[in-house]
Amino acid sequence: MKIGLMGGSFDPVHFGHLVAAQDAMEQHGLDHVVLLPAAQAPLKDYDVSASGEDRVAMVKAAIDWDHRFEVSDFEVKRGGVSYTIDTVRHFRAKYPDAQLFWIIGGDQVPKLGQWRDITELAQLIEFIFLERPGHPAKQPPEVEGLRLHRCDGHLIEISSTELRERMCRGLSLDYFMPHKTIEFICENGLYR
Repeated sequence: MKIGLMGGSFDPVHFGHLVAAQDAMEQHGLDHVVLLPAAQAPLKDYDVSASGEDRVAMVKAAIDWDHRFEVSDFEVKRGGVSYTIDTVRHFRAKYPDAQLFWIIGGDQVPKLGQWRDITELAQLIEFIFLERPGHPAKQPPEVEGLRLHRCDGHLIEISSTELRERMCRGLSLDYFMPHKTIEFICENGLYR
């Protein structure tokens, strides 16, 4: 079994995240993709706006109908800084016989050397990185055993920051994210 893991703040989740997950799944023959909202991302400068529970619920609302995807609250329940190595150890124990892949944006490839315990991480999981079709891949760091797989994705220029700002200005979120996620945001008064 081939399982993709995709972490992020998902504050809020949007079609850019979901299309990236689907592209990785289709191009690399993944059987399943798990979306993992981070409690606190180690390499991000800002705090999240929505609670961990709300971010998990937004992802669940977005993908609940699609059996190919699931959301995990592992990092949110664990709390603190969400280091990939801890999450991968958890999923390696849960799926000892699966081939695991961590899905990242191509911009993260040069930064992999900064990830906690990257040498151990490279032994436990392979990386799928999304890149714009026709664009050269970024130079990866020298990490023993690092396995990188390119995914030419439909990279959509949507940012969660932009969507939070749209909400504050009273603008529509339609066509940026699944409608059930928009309903959850409105019903719970998020990003106001």
